[in-house]
Amino acid sequence: MSIFNTHSAEILILIFLIFTFLQSGFDKISDWKGNVDFISNHLKNTILGKMVPLLLIQILIFEIAAGILMAIGLYHIIASGETIIAKVGLEIAAITLIFLLIGQRLAKDYAGAMTITVYFILNVIGIYIINQI
Repeated sequence: MSIFNTHSAEILILIFLIFTFLQSGFDKISDWKGNVDFISNHLKNTILGKMVPLLLIQILIFEIAAGILMAIGLYHIIASGETIIAKVGLEIAAITLIFLLIGQRLAKDYAGAMTITVYFILNVIGIYIINQI
């Protein structure tokens, strides 16, 4: 339990983001057509509108990679205090969020962009905390 006492912030941030990214990735896998249709409609009036399936595959890969790396990194923080894998996962997650933010801004979905910003802030806080270890 002492690991949680000394690393509670990064552990909680990682758990939150692991579930967020893995759930989002698995949702894309389980309802691929629905996601393509929704995002295609959302981005139909942007330069990204015709590239949605390719972009969605890229986002899916980044989400799953970030989630898996953060989960492995969480294990390493708990087991040995090593943070590099968790940091890489958080960095990939931040890049993914930037990609999503670009899509929201191009679609002029400012409320959606604001939601992504909240996740991004939490993500950057996680990176900052891990850099302090």
